[in-house]
This record gives sequence, structure tokens and C-alpha cells, in this order.
Amino acid sequence: MQFNKPKLIAEIGCNHKGDINIAKEMIMIAGQFCKAYAVKFQKRTPKELLTPQEYSAPHPNPINSYGKTYGEHREHLEFNLKQHQALKRECDKWNIVYSCSVWDITSAKQIVSLEPEFIKVPSACNMCWDMLEYICIKYRGEIHISLGMTKRTEEKQIIKFFHQHKRLKDLVLYHCTSGYPISFEEICLLEIERLVKLYKNHVKAIGFSGHHLGIAADIAAMSLGAEYIERHFTLDRTWKGTDHSASLEPDGLRRLARDLANVHKALTVKPKEILDIEIAQRKKLKRLQ
Repeated sequence: MQFNKPKLIAEIGCNHKGDINIAKEMIMIAGQFCKAYAVKFQKRTPKELLTPQEYSAPHPNPINSYGKTYGEHREHLEFNLKQHQALKRECDKWNIVYSCSVWDITSAKQIVSLEPEFIKVPSACNMCWDMLEYICIKYRGEIHISLGMTKRTEEKQIIKFFHQHKRLKDLVLYHCTSGYPISFEEICLLEIERLVKLYKNHVKAIGFSGHHLGIAADIAAMSLGAEYIERHFTLDRTWKGTDHSASLEPDGLRRLARDLANVHKALTVKPKEILDIEIAQRKKLKRLQ
């Protein structure tokens, strides 16, 4: 198997707590200290995405809420288009790719206008056909889609949709288990092997979006064929919010970037039977009958 150089995506999501200065600091750290390939934010239009009942209901876990209602909580964590433009400029400053997940068609239109290198569609929205159609028609970059919470029949519908829109070659499919955090038994890494076998020759790439603890599973994901590795990123795992506990802090992300790069170098077969480094040892140690 040919292994392309892995691309590590630092999923900032909403871990900035609604503070643009924290978001900019996270960009700088992810790019300069961690050496990640990209950072990824999230964009929602809460009043479009949520029903009035959902908007006015309390947060299901009040200790993580930034507002009196779930809608207020979501509004607090949102950046407007001008702020996303500023974040994209910050990414350019620190030599890291800017991207964003979109959760509704209004958000999709706004992020498409920024022309990022890639746009992510989260597992929750991977069958929002109107939004997917808009992205397919109006956006020419890579389209990354997570397959958490998705049945095999629904997966086939997604593939058929992108085939019909002639966008399969721009599509990156991510194996994902939607939980925060999940156990090792719930990671189900061999799903990557299944996706590679079914779709590798039809889509741009296969990725892995992890919500587990530690970094060992990400290395295995790469060895199974995942070219994009996405992990939630935070400056402090004890901060208030749903995703922090399933996120990597800066040194964890740095070590993951290092290990992915090093193991990628090791994923080869010998270019010749006896490597140069073995010649002296062979002369010294090899016993031939």
C-alpha cells in the first residue's frame, strides 16, 4: 500500500469559548508549536439550525452552558463572517490552513465565500441535501464529510449524491464514532480499512476523526490508510464545554504530529534486500552454513 504523507487537523471547533483572542492564540500554537497541517472551526446559525423549542430549552448539561438557554449558549460560541475572515488571515500569518465545519445552509454560504482549502460537513449534517447541493455547485475546494451516526445505506446515498454531482474526486470520507469521549472499544478502527477497500479508488482520500483519549489510535488509523487525521484541540482540558475532555492539549497535539511524521517514514518495504546500514553488521554477525 502507498501511504501519502498524513495531514493533521486541529479541530478547534468551539473550544475557544467564544473568545476571538483565544481562537487566534490556538491558531498560532497549532501552527508554530504543534506543526499541524490545518485548524478547523465550526459555523452555525442557531435560529436556523434549532427549532424554537430547542433554542429556548436549557442546555442538556448546564455546567457546560455559556447561556441561560441552549440557543443562547450556541450564540455565545459563534463568530460572525468578519471574525472568520480575521481567523483565516491569522492562519495565513502562521502558515497553517484555515477550515470550518458548516451546520446549515446560511453558514455554508458564508464559509464558501471565504474560499477555504476545504470545508467540513459534520456527521450530524451529512444528509442535509440542500446544503450539500449548494456546496457541490458553488464551492470548488475539497469537501470533507464525517460518517459518525451513519448507517451503511445512508453512506451509500451520500456516495451516490456526490457521484451524481461529479464531486467524488474532491470528497474526503472520515470514519468517526460520535461520542465525547469514547472508549477504545468504540473507536472501531477497521472501519477505515472497509472505507479504503470500498472507496479509495473513487474519492480523494479517507480520513479519521477521533474522539478518544491519547494518540495511539491515530497512528494505527494512518497505518490502515487514513490520510487525514482530525483531533479536537484545546488549551486546557478542564475548561467548560462539551468537547474539551475529548481534546488534545498543545503538547499532545505536538507529539501526535511528530509521531505521525515518524511512523509515516517507517511505513515502507525495504528498497533492497540488504540496507546499507546492515552491511557492516552482516559482515560481523551473519552466520552462513
